[in-house]
Amino acid sequence: MPHRTQQSGNKLLSFRFNTMIVAIIGAAVVVGILIGVSVNTVVNSSPDNVASSTYIDASAPDADVCVQYGASAIVTDARVFVTLNPFRVYVSQARMQPGCVLRTSDWSILQQKNLVTSQQVSTCKNSLNTFAYTGKLENSPQISCVYPNDAAGNLFASQAGSATKTQ
Repeated sequence: MPHRTQQSGNKLLSFRFNTMIVAIIGAAVVVGILIGVSVNTVVNSSPDNVASSTYIDASAPDADVCVQYGASAIVTDARVFVTLNPFRVYVSQARMQPGCVLRTSDWSILQQKNLVTSQQVSTCKNSLNTFAYTGKLENSPQISCVYPNDAAGNLFASQAGSATKTQ
């Protein structure tokens, strides 16, 4: 009989030990998930860290209109002053704000709201440009006729390709 008691005691101790290990591992996994979610939320929700196109789309003026009829954008406004005597160039601090670039086939949205004239549409169309704006469409947005500059290229994409080659 004493042999059985020792054997059942070892099984009970072994069972408690295994259960404790599983509980510790489970707690570690739960804590890790909670820390990961909280860090991810803090990192992506700050306006100082624009890390994804989803954040830019959500920040665009009239986000639903912008995504449906064009593309959201980061608009950079800066002023350049040039003096001739002495020759110097001065640049103001850039101001970043959300904006929207419309497809040429969707300018009618601006015309329906009487935000652009037929003369502005004609001038912009003749130059093969498109319209872009900042601010809500209902609150007198700043509308510009913009030229698509494809010659600049995407330097982020070309750097990513060269980084892959060097690794």
